Amino acid sequence: MVKVKLRSDLSYVEYMTAFFMVLLICIPTAVSGCTIFAVTPDASSDGSVYVGHTNDGVGKDWRNVDDVVVTYVPPADYSPGEKRAVYFDPNSGSDAAGNKAGDSSLLVLGYIDQVPHTYGYYTSSYGMINDQNLMSGECTDYAKYEPGAEPEKRIFYSSELSNIALERCTKAKEAVLLVGNLIDTYGYYGTGETLIFADKEEVWVIEMCGNPDGDNGGLWVAKKVRDGEVFVAGNEFRIREIVPSNQDMLHSENLFEAVENAGWWSPSEGTLDWLKAVSFGEYSHPYYSLMRVWRLQDKLAPSLGLSPYVEDSYTKEYPFSIKPDAKVDFKTAINMFRDHYEGTEFDLTKGSAAGPFGNPYRYLGPMDAHTNFQNESYMEVRAGANVRPISAIFCSYSYVGQIRPNLPDEISGVLWFGPAVAYETVYTPVYANSENISNSYSSGNRLKYDYDKAYWTFDLLTNWAMLKYNVMIDDIQSEQVRLETESYNMLKDTDEKAVEYLNSGETSKAKSLITNFTVNRGDEIVSDWKKLTATLIVKYSNGLVTDPVTEEVTEDGCPEWWYNETDYQYGPRVYQLDELRETEDLNYTGKSVWILKNSSFEEILDQI
Repeated sequence: MVKVKLRSDLSYVEYMTAFFMVLLICIPTAVSGCTIFAVTPDASSDGSVYVGHTNDGVGKDWRNVDDVVVTYVPPADYSPGEKRAVYFDPNSGSDAAGNKAGDSSLLVLGYIDQVPHTYGYYTSSYGMINDQNLMSGECTDYAKYEPGAEPEKRIFYSSELSNIALERCTKAKEAVLLVGNLIDTYGYYGTGETLIFADKEEVWVIEMCGNPDGDNGGLWVAKKVRDGEVFVAGNEFRIREIVPSNQDMLHSENLFEAVENAGWWSPSEGTLDWLKAVSFGEYSHPYYSLMRVWRLQDKLAPSLGLSPYVEDSYTKEYPFSIKPDAKVDFKTAINMFRDHYEGTEFDLTKGSAAGPFGNPYRYLGPMDAHTNFQNESYMEVRAGANVRPISAIFCSYSYVGQIRPNLPDEISGVLWFGPAVAYETVYTPVYANSENISNSYSSGNRLKYDYDKAYWTFDLLTNWAMLKYNVMIDDIQSEQVRLETESYNMLKDTDEKAVEYLNSGETSKAKSLITNFTVNRGDEIVSDWKKLTATLIVKYSNGLVTDPVTEEVTEDGCPEWWYNETDYQYGPRVYQLDELRETEDLNYTGKSVWILKNSSFEEILDQI
């Protein structure tokens, strides 16, 4: 797969048609379940705005490209009368059994009028950031009504909505209004969705689902995040009461009529609760969504004393947004997704399921599927469902977008992009106005292992670390900190040089500078991560620990509790093996003793 870059002399429709002709293959079912956050200017330590997104998915995206790659779409100009194609997204059905959003044999579901000029932006499964410093993030939600795509009736899903917003908008509220208008005009299909849009001054959240009252259109609501606060979501709608008089809220004109006609709400019930009206709440099983919201809100604002336990999916214990106890700095933002509930009663690095070396990752089983587990009257109680971490083993990529204050617009936006699993990735800086990205990040797929691709570089080390996680993670985090600190300092140096060029009117030199930095830094990080991987493969191969400097080899074995759990205490360590196995409540002590060879078994027991 080659890096995608649009030629300026091709229309968007011409380019994408050619693109799909090359890449057209079968469309697999996807796995998804993202976590997102947004930090408003006054909630951060330096006035930065942050948007974070984990794309916890498996499969092809709206481009029919594997969702482990990043694509740069350059700005373009169009002639009057040109059209913009709207593409079907195979991820629109999430990973529900039976593909609940329905298949489409069409790549193009419809067309909308093109605009004279579109902005350049970075995208993958969803739009990320554009050259006007508008950022976006996405998570999938459960909705009661999730219709299939249908040309001329329901042609939009959140992925194309986020892309078109980045192509055409400069401000968050402008993006929300555009998305809402497109849903109203052209219809919406697929799962429920939450999109964040953020500029340097504001953060808005828009949530959407299909319209059960008629064959087209869709339903949506939007809410501004109060400045000084942080928004968090994880696969469940977060907007609640809809108050039409609230100037910080927007909604589709048909909202009240549609939900009333569907029997989901009546004016006699009082204020319309968006979540309660259009959804049963949780995405997969109890606490699948809400535990992640609790965790991030509690970490940012422990003074709120939030409980991880709630009554049901419709709890109001977790506010739409919260004021953090301490303003969010870069280090906090970049580490938001690196969490397995460490230090809590849900700590995934502890207990038998984590194995002897604290592996926080659990393999997905049928009880973790995102099929409908509840309805109006019943809830399916599933045996074996795992706690859903923020850093999930099935993550394709994650990013933290940042708009920095007091810098020229040409360099203030940065996408900190991390391939594969969030906890073990390294976030590499990508200038929003860069015209290219490292080929390691812009190509590759899950079905073909390629060590030169960023996704596989990071995914390999995460999987290797699971063999002896509690010790390897120290090596990983040490290199993580080194590389991200180095990137942060290099970015500041590049900022200074770019400002000099901009102040002297040398815009093209500034553009080349930030583009070269983006490409080269991505290459450097992949190269350094390969070196770390090689070191850790040698250091921890075959269950041994080999010091790469001294060449000393040690055999650490497993912790005592693990030996106890796995019956190591029952031999074979004496010749009276049957008697040993019949002995109850014999604990592993980790100690050895000397016994006379002719000792009776009773005498041996006294010693051991």
